[in-house]
Amino acid sequence: MFAIHDCGYVARSAQETEDSGEVRVEKIYRIVRDCRNGIHDISRAGVNKKSGAARFNMPLELGVFLGAKKYGDSRQKEKRCLVLDRERYRYQRFCSDIAGQDIRAHHDLPSGVIRAVRDWLSSLKKGIVIPSGSKIAGRYSSFTRQLSRQAKAAQLNPSELTFGDYIVLVVGWLEENPW
Repeated sequence: MFAIHDCGYVARSAQETEDSGEVRVEKIYRIVRDCRNGIHDISRAGVNKKSGAARFNMPLELGVFLGAKKYGDSRQKEKRCLVLDRERYRYQRFCSDIAGQDIRAHHDLPSGVIRAVRDWLSSLKKGIVIPSGSKIAGRYSSFTRQLSRQAKAAQLNPSELTFGDYIVLVVGWLEENPW
């Protein structure tokens, strides 16, 4: 989320609004419809070690995005996406139908995610230079060191941050620490 905002984009998530009256998948459909670009990290897909239950929400969301791109109107056909996983070909064990996609590996490292996100977003902004992934990773490191203090200053418990709280803190930090 930090890297997306630091690159000049706005992160979207089904967690951005709380509305028990809206079915989550409908919220996902709406966000996919509204967003031209999508980042899908399928690294958390797999079996939960405690419950033994499979978790495949991110591949499902990727499928919705790819379906909108394939079968949507002309605006939807312009969609672009980045697919991330821990290892480059790990996804083939549980989602082999997307073989042939350019999946970027981040090796479960925040710096790997940041580099992949930055590089992809940079390719979308023709003629505009976005600082390198290592620079953004350094800024992210500074942000995370200050996050607890920043949250407390905003009367927030750092262990209870909602998606919205976190984004407000990210945006505030970025405004105080411009490039």
